[in-house]
Amino acid sequence: MLNRPIRPVGIVGYGAYVPRYRLPGSEISRVWTDGNAKSPVREKAVPGLDEDTATMSVEAARNALARAGIEPHRLAAVWVGSESHPYAVKPTGTIVAEAIGATPATLAADWQFACKAGTEALQAAIGFVGSGMADYALAVGMDTAQGRPGDALEYTAGAGGAAYIVGPESEAVVVVLRTLSYVSDTTDFWRRPTTHYPSHAERFSGDPGYFGHVIPAAEEMMRVMETGPEAYDHVIVHQPNPKFPVRALEELGFKPPQWKTGLLVAEIGNTYAGSALIGLAAVLDEARPGQRILVVSYGSGAGSDAFDLLVTERIVDVQHRAPTTRDYIRRRTLIDYAQYVRMRRKLAQH
Repeated sequence: MLNRPIRPVGIVGYGAYVPRYRLPGSEISRVWTDGNAKSPVREKAVPGLDEDTATMSVEAARNALARAGIEPHRLAAVWVGSESHPYAVKPTGTIVAEAIGATPATLAADWQFACKAGTEALQAAIGFVGSGMADYALAVGMDTAQGRPGDALEYTAGAGGAAYIVGPESEAVVVVLRTLSYVSDTTDFWRRPTTHYPSHAERFSGDPGYFGHVIPAAEEMMRVMETGPEAYDHVIVHQPNPKFPVRALEELGFKPPQWKTGLLVAEIGNTYAGSALIGLAAVLDEARPGQRILVVSYGSGAGSDAFDLLVTERIVDVQHRAPTTRDYIRRRTLIDYAQYVRMRRKLAQH
């Protein structure tokens, strides 16, 4: 299987977005367990009443365009990966493309593969530009994740994500050395079309779900690239909670300094399709030329996408052209559970 584009390509612009509102995990515990349950995260990001996957994708895309330094009409594709598209029938991609000025001569589409929908869109953009069919393509991973009230998922279901513009290697801040995927039919997390909240089979979430895909995908990447953990300056994996990524990285042989910058779940929750991509954005905000990055996403259902990336000299020129990931994380307003219920429309009013 060919995992490299025929035409050398890379990421020429990137941008993150995290909504400002934060719900402490202790507040969820207070409401549902009288404070007796320990929250797996300190707090999670919550979208405001006027925010959804489309609006947040627009913000991240504008940041990516600012760093890329290209006009939006040059984007040959606008692809949005998410578990929480605002419409069941109407694409998010067209909304984003129109808002950033990429229409009408562009492709627009939505991607869905649970939490790896964003990296799936990024792989498609790499293939699209790498084939020579386009000069630039935008891929977004963004979510406003939902958790059933009182369910374990409610503690970690956060909001946010990142956008990436793929273009020629000569303009890249990060060169794509290789990408590959590892998938299977594993039912660990799902949502039927007629249901509002996702369901999960907890006994499958770790093994054979998360660990059964993230670890072999990373191992396969290192095998084909003839590398080991020591070859990478940074590593980012999907972050459903604080424990899973740390266990996976330790089993793979990575050390805490390699994953510290991109491990954000305790501060903003699991951003689902944006999880691995927002971790990558945080790393790129601090990366230096010549550093190597390994990214491995995970999506329930199940599968992982892996990327081997090399940072170029151009990174230092673009990092401060837009707000950093940390800028958004620091910009925070605490809310209580009642405000959260209102913002997430969890209370039926009719």
